[in-house]
Amino acid sequence: MRSSSHRPRKRFGQHFLHDRRVLERIVGAIAPAADDVLVEIGPGEGALTRVLLDRVDRLVAIEIDRDLAARLQAEFPPDRLTVHCADALRFDFAALPSGVRLLGNLPYNVSTPLLFHLAGYVERVRDMHFMLQREVVERMVATHSTPAYGRLSVALQTRFRMEKLFNVPASAFRPPPKVESAVVRLLPLAPQERPEMDWDVFSRTLAGAFSARRKRLSNALPLAAADLEALGIDPGLRPENLSPQDYVRIAQRLTCASR
Repeated sequence: MRSSSHRPRKRFGQHFLHDRRVLERIVGAIAPAADDVLVEIGPGEGALTRVLLDRVDRLVAIEIDRDLAARLQAEFPPDRLTVHCADALRFDFAALPSGVRLLGNLPYNVSTPLLFHLAGYVERVRDMHFMLQREVVERMVATHSTPAYGRLSVALQTRFRMEKLFNVPASAFRPPPKVESAVVRLLPLAPQERPEMDWDVFSRTLAGAFSARRKRLSNALPLAAADLEALGIDPGLRPENLSPQDYVRIAQRLTCASR
């Protein structure tokens, strides 16, 4: 890969992927068509960007680092690469065409809030392929009553079908992170598969439940034991024991109770 004088910035959580085999494997998993609308979050030094531009007509990139954004703009013509120098956590993905394909090596220091942010655009996305800290990927795909299961698991599994694709060693990055990484695929559930409910109530329910994940449900949720039993849920269980579908039913019950 190309050498670079850019010093990785800790405040942006920068670890640049440089292993050509891993890059090719990621692009192979995405399998882009030439006319796909691809948006790369955090292109960094452009290693994945260059491999993608060998396969597609044009690409959109969102890069928070001004120096790196300027380098990419200088290297590629605007009809091939559109660079938004912006924070992906505040970017309005609704401004992009429907059916967009999101991808990237997400900064590990903001990956969880970024995933919550992107989940809000599920109706506009065709798929997502991200490299993340392996622990985060394991939380995303975890089943209930397992140690990795939590708020992120439930929030994403009610919107996406997810698959961990492969692990990536620390040696594939510059500088090497202190953790292992993994690549994950997120496919939006069909509209009829996504629950109808107040998503704000759902989000607040998850936040409250998993902030007290070791407590019994009757103490962790604003529902009486009788209400939980009416939903077929044992009030003596803990938040980590409930499936995503259980949380959907709880949020729907709370919404009805507030009307």
